[in-house]
Amino acid sequence: MRITILSTAFPFRGGIAVFTERLARAFHTAGDKVNISTFSLQYPSFLFPGKSQYSSSKKPKDLDILAEVNSINPFNWVKIGLKIKKQKPDILILKYWIPFMAPCLGSISRIVRRNKHTKVIVVIDNLIPHERRFGDRFLNNYFVNSVDAFVAMSESVYNDLDKFDEGKKKVLGVHPLYDNFGEAKSKEKAIESLELSKDYKYILFFGIIRKYKGLDLLLEAIADNRFLDSNLKLIVAGEFYEDDKYYHDIIEKNKLKDVVILATKFIPDNQVVDYFCAADIIVQPYKNATQSGVTQIAYHFEKPMLVTNVGGLAEIVPHNKVGYVTSQNPQDIADAILDFFQQNKEAQFIKGVKQEKKKYSWDIMVSNIKKIHREI
Repeated sequence: MRITILSTAFPFRGGIAVFTERLARAFHTAGDKVNISTFSLQYPSFLFPGKSQYSSSKKPKDLDILAEVNSINPFNWVKIGLKIKKQKPDILILKYWIPFMAPCLGSISRIVRRNKHTKVIVVIDNLIPHERRFGDRFLNNYFVNSVDAFVAMSESVYNDLDKFDEGKKKVLGVHPLYDNFGEAKSKEKAIESLELSKDYKYILFFGIIRKYKGLDLLLEAIADNRFLDSNLKLIVAGEFYEDDKYYHDIIEKNKLKDVVILATKFIPDNQVVDYFCAADIIVQPYKNATQSGVTQIAYHFEKPMLVTNVGGLAEIVPHNKVGYVTSQNPQDIADAILDFFQQNKEAQFIKGVKQEKKKYSWDIMVSNIKKIHREI
């Protein structure tokens, strides 16, 4: 098949770019011809909360990527729409994660579909944003009405689609493994690479830091008196996408400076392996969520997890098999962390992770997209 993916990819960085490029490779492996149309401008700089949108890596040589889409220029949307319409790919795959992208992606999709050949299928991470704004519903309606079908990445998003269109074809997919960060290494070598002490056990919070990610809940949890004089440390690895003072104040108030290791920067792809492999357990104390790429990195590196019971996280982290599903109460989070270390659950959960991760192959994602294409 001839497939165009319109989504974030190189020269941009982050989880969506990683997903896009890995999906393109999965289609290549299946024998399809794939090109990626990515952004020349993704977000205006004043709207982007991080330090940089751009990757420091080299352009992938095995992928056909063209940076050509301007997210805020309607004339560009018409140009790109007409270009893809003329090329007539069998499938145009869009990645949708935020209503800001609705005018751009929805307009391009409407133009492309006029060729009566290309089917537009959306791999959808979020429909109702974690941080809601006026106009979100209008923008989502505009986008949903512009495409043919959806692959929802969690049950909560699958159900949210009914609030906008009950008739469109949709399938519940699963977020495949992020297996592009290299092979796992021993805990000892990872700890050495990060220049950490081998005398401690490590909890990892990974990814961009925003309020809905719940880092404050985790900091309050490890401030529990039961952790006094323990050999546990928390690694926070990820860039602040908001004012960091709030979190530093929690650390100061609870005297956690010697307990928390702040690697609060963007973590390059080649260092991800060290953070995950150094950790004993990965904690995602989210306040709301649909799904998370962090979970799929943890599965790849075969690490136990703790998640809160929000969105789609509990769907993919079976409680007491690969880790824990807790409430958002810091005491419940603390209880689970203590249980993990005091009851020596690591080996048991790793065994469960190895069984569970078999569900999350890229072949299944490719199959879901092709199946829904046949049905529309």
